[in-house]
Amino acid sequence: MGKKILMSGNEAIAAGALRAGCRFYAGYPITPQNELIAYMAEHMPGAGGEFIQAESEVAAINMVFGASAAGARAMTSSSSPGISLKQEGISYLAGAELPGVIVNVMRGGPGLGNIAPAQSDYFQATRGGGHGDYRCIVLAPSTVQEAYELVQLAFDLSERYRNPALILGDGMLGQMMEPLEVKSKGKGQESKVKKPWALTGCKGRPPNIIRSIYLAEGALEKFNLALQKKYKMIEQREQRAETVFLDDAKIILVAYGIMGRIAMSVVSSLREKGEKIGLIRPVTLWPFPKETFKGVIGQAPGVTFLVIEMSYGQMLEDVQLAVQGRCPVEFLGRSGGGIPTEKEMIAKIQRLA
Repeated sequence: MGKKILMSGNEAIAAGALRAGCRFYAGYPITPQNELIAYMAEHMPGAGGEFIQAESEVAAINMVFGASAAGARAMTSSSSPGISLKQEGISYLAGAELPGVIVNVMRGGPGLGNIAPAQSDYFQATRGGGHGDYRCIVLAPSTVQEAYELVQLAFDLSERYRNPALILGDGMLGQMMEPLEVKSKGKGQESKVKKPWALTGCKGRPPNIIRSIYLAEGALEKFNLALQKKYKMIEQREQRAETVFLDDAKIILVAYGIMGRIAMSVVSSLREKGEKIGLIRPVTLWPFPKETFKGVIGQAPGVTFLVIEMSYGQMLEDVQLAVQGRCPVEFLGRSGGGIPTEKEMIAKIQRLA
């Protein structure tokens, strides 16, 4: 039986990672994700794993590369500017087809910005972020419980597809505390994926080579085509979203992460007043749940979508691509630590109605 304990979002991600069998963590302190690294420092040794406070974000992601290449479940975490420094290493993970989990607890930007919550790293997360044609699997929790659960899913998906997976949170989710139902203590999950490619010593088998460099003419294009085939498979299989009151909705809010949670409160409030409001909360930001939007448009072509995010229109573009001009798409956003309020959402909805 599970038990409930009070835990912050940052701590829940760390606890979920340990439960998932993460046995290597390398990171570097940055606000607002320091509770995560502190939890790992305290609890990783007891789980039989390795914790390293690296000398930099660049060092941390390359340590994850090495641990993953050796077959370990490995993770790193940071906040927005620190994730920017990790992008070269994330591209190397994708290019070498190595699993690995990266956690971004977003803060305001660009530059050093501030330490307030934001969602302005959406483009960076969903478009690869580094150099080359690659994608990261991106999961966006909205509660402390979901943060605990989605990081475990991130490890499974990352290994299943040999591809980096990203948890995209924000400073509010990372710092807030809620009751969390955790599994009873144990050794944690074991990876169900065999790793014949891992660098575990080649006694009795041909040696493995892990690389992301292809210098022979045409070799890199051939490899990239194989990656694209894999990404299409992920898009077909792994789209996830939470949907509420879509059957009769005239206006559907679209929000992810902590904004999805605030939007849910608005939907509940307006439904009590008889307003026909619904919600789509993307859980996978890549692959984006565009099939959910296609289904809605097929059933109710007159619906209006209202995208709400803590940025100036990044997820908005994915919604527009999913809708393909068949329904109006409106937008409400703030950035730099600004958080759209319930009052602002309701006022926008009333203007649209």
